[in-house]
Amino acid sequence: MSEAPTILRLPTADLDSIVEGVGARWERLRGQRVLLTGGTGFIGKWLLGSFLHANRKLGLGAHIVVLSRRPEAFLAEFPALRGAEDIIWLTGDVRELAAADAADCGFAIHAATDVVASSTPLEIMDTCVTGTRSVLDAMGDGIEPRRVLLLSSGAVYGRTPPEMPAIPETWAGAPDPLAPSSAYGEGKRVSELLGVMAAAARPGLEVAIARCFAFVGPHLPLDKHFAIGNFIAAALRGEDIQIQGDGTPLRSYLYAGDLARWLWAMLFDAPSGRAYNVGGAEALSISELAQRVNRVLGGTGQVRIARKPEPGVPPQAYVPSVERIAAELGLSSHVQLDDAILRTARWADQTRSEST
Repeated sequence: MSEAPTILRLPTADLDSIVEGVGARWERLRGQRVLLTGGTGFIGKWLLGSFLHANRKLGLGAHIVVLSRRPEAFLAEFPALRGAEDIIWLTGDVRELAAADAADCGFAIHAATDVVASSTPLEIMDTCVTGTRSVLDAMGDGIEPRRVLLLSSGAVYGRTPPEMPAIPETWAGAPDPLAPSSAYGEGKRVSELLGVMAAAARPGLEVAIARCFAFVGPHLPLDKHFAIGNFIAAALRGEDIQIQGDGTPLRSYLYAGDLARWLWAMLFDAPSGRAYNVGGAEALSISELAQRVNRVLGGTGQVRIARKPEPGVPPQAYVPSVERIAAELGLSSHVQLDDAILRTARWADQTRSEST
């Protein structure tokens, strides 16, 4: 069993690793305010938790302004945060963020786009575009330089050619504009463009872009549309792991602790107007992933694949090249996939035991 969780039930060792990995950069936040949208989602929990840990451990005297549609529901789940002096809660939709809400915020991480809740393509597109514009408008004024980190997605690349096993940031592909399912990817593409244009038009505003891929770690939903989450849940229950397709698509995964460390480093150091892929480097097929989860967790069920691969059809890949972020920002993963799976499963098992 892992060590006792702390802030937001996140393992202390992970939080300490993030604080140490970001290092002296945290001093940039001394006495500052940080705006965080999407602070109650999977990535948001890690950003919020690591901020609070760094702020209190290092005595930064910083505050985080967290925008949420339902902060009361979040605080009911995490009552220890109720009344926390270093958190300022805003209730509302990111599309309605006002300039006054970001007053005195020198930094912002825009992570609000709910990929778990079911939304229509029009709602997804509107949240991406209008929400990003609201954040940029709110952060656009101010004498001192203001830095914004936009969380984009690998979905901006669309379907990649089979000869491209890892997607570089220079790939100029795009989602199909005639497919409603492209709303998320197209919305993120427009968000990136808005960020670049805002930085060019407003002196003192710096906007960096994180193109996020797939992740694993504590707080990842194990009952939604995340394949690795579903596989971990099935293995923990001793059930068969069900794969609805042919098992050939290629994916890679970054541990959430590494993700948080990368994002904080990007907020401070990534050049304005430049995009970086954020994700794991080890590519494996969905069927290989299922077998890997079963092996690591000692699952007793079978891996069952609904369809056989079609002969001669290359696998679809959704794997980032992370060479740019390693070369330019010095960032790499510390937690390998097997350990990431094990940490996630142990956390889920412990959390379940504590709630019963």
